[in-house]
Order: sequence, then C-alpha cells, then structure tokens
Amino acid sequence: MIREIEHSRYVMGNLAYGSDLLNSLTYTCEKENISLGRLEVIGAVQKARIGYYLQDKKIYKSFELNEPMEITSLIGNISIKDGKPFVHVHINLANAEDNVLGGHLMEGTIVFAAEFIIQAFEGPEFIREFDDHTKLALWK
Repeated sequence: MIREIEHSRYVMGNLAYGSDLLNSLTYTCEKENISLGRLEVIGAVQKARIGYYLQDKKIYKSFELNEPMEITSLIGNISIKDGKPFVHVHINLANAEDNVLGGHLMEGTIVFAAEFIIQAFEGPEFIREFDDHTKLALWK
C-alpha cells in the first residue's frame, strides 16, 4: 500500500515533568486534531517501560527500566485506530553506564524532560485494523 500525502503543519512543544510519555503524545495529537503524521522526541525519562513483539507467540513482552535515562532516539507515526488518533512509537534509551536499550514505547514511561516535534499530514486516512497473519493492528 502506497498513498500520497501532503505536509500540513508542524506542532512543537514540551511535555510535563512526571507525565506518561505515550499518553501525553496521544493527548497532544487529540488536542491538536492530528490523525496522520510523524513525530520525534528528545529529552530524558525518570523510568521507562518498553516492549518487544515476540513474533512466534504474537504477543508483546514488556521491560521495566527503573532508572533515569536519556532519550537517544524516539520516532513514530500517527494514524487512526478504533476511530481515534493512535501514536505508534519506537524509542532508544541510554543509561548512566552508556548502555542503550530500545523497543516499542509503552505506557509507564515517565517524563523528566521531553521536547517534541510533530509533522502533521493531509491526505487519505491511514487506519489500523487487525491483521490475521501478524496479530497486530496494521495499516489497511
């Protein structure tokens, strides 16, 4: 599936100390009426929860990282799932020993400081629906 989209606008800001990173990004998209786009974040977290999709079992395994960490990379997209904006994000985090861990951003990642850029698009809707083969909600 390939669809042509057009850039609409940029939205930039920061997220509140102590807020949930994923929930705050989702709320921002809802508030700004963004249902199609891409996003980036830089900053740091107080603790994190990331996931890895086990392809053979078709489930996410989550990991708790209970330490302050720098966001070395966070990139994602915004589309529609169940009629609402859905933020799909992957994150890499570095700890004080320079170890880097990454995966799928999950609820439970708590902001220390975070600055975001969202690039909103105009065009056909990208809607996530259940895929029988992968058991994931993918673009249809």
